[in-house]
Amino acid sequence: MLTCVIHGEETERPPLLIAHGLFGSARNWGAIAKRLSEDRRVIAVDMRNHGDSPWLDSHGYADLAGDLAEVIAAKAGEADVLGHSMGGKAAMQLALTRPELVRRLVVADIAPVAYGHSQNHLVAAMRGLDLSGLDTRMEADRRLSASVEDKSVRAFLLQSLDVKAGRWRLNLDVLEREMARIVGWPGTGGRFDGPTLFLSGALSDYVKPEYREAIKSLFPAAKFAKIPGAGHWLHAEKPREFEAAVRAFLG
Repeated sequence: MLTCVIHGEETERPPLLIAHGLFGSARNWGAIAKRLSEDRRVIAVDMRNHGDSPWLDSHGYADLAGDLAEVIAAKAGEADVLGHSMGGKAAMQLALTRPELVRRLVVADIAPVAYGHSQNHLVAAMRGLDLSGLDTRMEADRRLSASVEDKSVRAFLLQSLDVKAGRWRLNLDVLEREMARIVGWPGTGGRFDGPTLFLSGALSDYVKPEYREAIKSLFPAAKFAKIPGAGHWLHAEKPREFEAAVRAFLG
């Protein structure tokens, strides 16, 4: 089973399950998860091949949705589900194939479509980082800056570096091999009739207007909202606004 970080106590409300994006982990969601747990239990997971969860050979969306279903079945029976990017696609796959497990769905800055970009350049950058004699995250950042210019992207990636152990908490080999499936979409049919929010960053182009027809065919109750001034990592860039939007929808 996936490694889970649990915040808050059980209440009459179903728990909120949070699924992070590619190269992320449950720890990326710590502050938001803690605040959202004021009136319900919040379960943030490390997805397979990330963080402290098992490293497995396959990383398709049927696999990821199956992992989430296992967590919900073991801990709650039903949950509200929030997924960002890769985690959003896993959450959509879960809702379409196991709708009885999902009460409300929040999909953060992703659509049920295949994207043309690959993130293997970041896999190459992480694999190319010289970990010898590395004893501080600051030094890791300095070394990684040779291949990753964006400081915020470096900071995000380095959250998955175990400096003391000198290893990445990411299964880079499998993520690289499965990248086409990760940025793709399996073409899952069916429909999820439950309340669904597609919450996007206003500066992001991941959820384009032309995707709405495909979204509505799968999620007929879908509502759309944008967070001003936020890009793809909307929860990190505008955490309070993101939290408020999620709280309002789930409430």
